[in-house]
Amino acid sequence: MDDWKELFSETEVRFIDHTRIDRPAWESFAIDDALAESINREHSSNVVRIWRHTDTVVLGIADARLPHLTEATNWLINQGYQPVVRNSGGLAVVADAGVLSVSLLIRNGEKISIHQGYQKMVSFIKTLFSQWTHAIEAFEVVGSYCPGDYDLSINGKKFAGISQRRVRNGIAVQIYLSIEADHQQRAKLIQSFYQKGLKNETTRFNYPSVNPDTMEALETLLGIPLTVDDVIEKIKETLDTLPSEVIENDLDEAENVIYQKRRKQMWERNKKALGALFL
Repeated sequence: MDDWKELFSETEVRFIDHTRIDRPAWESFAIDDALAESINREHSSNVVRIWRHTDTVVLGIADARLPHLTEATNWLINQGYQPVVRNSGGLAVVADAGVLSVSLLIRNGEKISIHQGYQKMVSFIKTLFSQWTHAIEAFEVVGSYCPGDYDLSINGKKFAGISQRRVRNGIAVQIYLSIEADHQQRAKLIQSFYQKGLKNETTRFNYPSVNPDTMEALETLLGIPLTVDDVIEKIKETLDTLPSEVIENDLDEAENVIYQKRRKQMWERNKKALGALFL
């Protein structure tokens, strides 16, 4: 398997912690776009960024075409979840305080294939949790939400999914890690969302038939008390094993200019998809 450390062989790697900043989830995707563009321009070294959000359901582009989207998203709002539409691949996922998102933001999109981008993230996650398990596998978990070839699971139970977005030759490989329970409750939420959004109608796109029993949180799978903060500390320890200097910072002035442009694009995408339901 491709070694994730090959991505960070330069003299410097940036680490950006956005887990304690209160912002809507759609802005996080604009931030990753801005960083990918900055990396493509060779303004920035490669970046590891972590982020999390309060109760949100992040929809894929295809989810915005559900025949009963308004009813389904209204239902999510009544359950206390804000729907947003992302600009990367995949379908609906849940983001809450027990879910950590990690982005590997890297250059050389012309040399690193989509498959290799996913493999690098798999390698990173296996290294990250090697203290606790060597049983992580990558394959599509049928019955999970947002299924894909690079679902991460232990004993067939999915705890993470990976998406990828490319901005010219800058790459954002993004993963959500369901660390704290109850992950089956998250799966039940998405199961109900699709039931209300489809109402048994036949559609050209094949939306997942979610079976909550196919998904579980990492703390349950590992059988240990594990928190998002524990994993954040483990990420920092893992980055410290790199030969590169790890610089912890935030977007600089030039990147903020790009971010404002990307933020406007994400706002327009969500306003068009969700209308008055986009808060």
